[in-house]
Amino acid sequence: MREVILKVDNLKTYFNTDDGIVKAVDGVSFELKKGEILGIVGESGSGKSVTNLSLMKLIPSPPGKIMGGTAVLDGEDIFKMNDNEIRKIRGNRISMIFQDPMTSLNPFLRISTQLIETIVLHQDLDKEAARKRAVEMLELVGIPNPAKRVNDYPHQFSGGMRQRVMIAMALSCDPEILIADEPTSALDVTIQAQIIELIQDLCRRMNTAVIMITHDLGVVAGICDTVCVMYAGRVVEKGTNDEIFKEPKHPYTQGLIKSVPRLDKPTSEKLFSIKGQPPNVINLPECCPFHPRCERAMDKCRNTYPPVTTLGEDREVRCWLYEEDK
Repeated sequence: MREVILKVDNLKTYFNTDDGIVKAVDGVSFELKKGEILGIVGESGSGKSVTNLSLMKLIPSPPGKIMGGTAVLDGEDIFKMNDNEIRKIRGNRISMIFQDPMTSLNPFLRISTQLIETIVLHQDLDKEAARKRAVEMLELVGIPNPAKRVNDYPHQFSGGMRQRVMIAMALSCDPEILIADEPTSALDVTIQAQIIELIQDLCRRMNTAVIMITHDLGVVAGICDTVCVMYAGRVVEKGTNDEIFKEPKHPYTQGLIKSVPRLDKPTSEKLFSIKGQPPNVINLPECCPFHPRCERAMDKCRNTYPPVTTLGEDREVRCWLYEEDK
């Protein structure tokens, strides 16, 4: 049984806007075990990135604010830490690969400067030792001739190589948790496969837990152990990789999986798509937000948000269909 290193319970992150309160994350709960790869999947605007930026306490305030919940890391609640305490966590015990490698690196600084800064800050090494560590990390992620290339600027690297630099930076302090926010969205499919394989291989070797944020179900199916499906700021279904893909329960999860092109289907067959648009989460009424797009919606769905229904160990769904069955 793997040890639970992060437990998030009822996380709520809201944004105050001129139009009303945006409930970007509204009661998210999950556990992350040591060495586990957890996939968080959903359409754009479902709350995936805000959930994980909240864990790093990187929500801009104002307008954003963590309104409630806990995130317990090895017995300590991250949300109760002061600024100095959270700085010791970021980049050290929890690291993040941000979404766009093109803009995540400072174009005016050499790669060596950006890598060494993190290592010196958290590893208590002098600059010479930190530089050696930086070269080792570039070699680890497959950058050719790392001793020379560490002196280059970001514009001298391709998109895939810049993403490898970001991974090297994130892993340079041997973090317990690595958050990967759409790490392949700006890359072509060949480089995507290399980056995903690299993350999986490095984290298996270093026993690092990973939170993989993505809208790509192919990525989730390929490397994740556990999957959380998010919709309108909440987790609507949770289970193991096999459970989610072999027997999806929530109509939204079923729709996402049916939307993926398949090689075993006739090319003339029309690709399935979930009708309608994701909801506006400003002042969202307390009902199932998926009901306008759901073919199995009932009157109850239009009036009350469904509770969590437990279907087995670590298997949960928020849908009135299963509450009715129970």
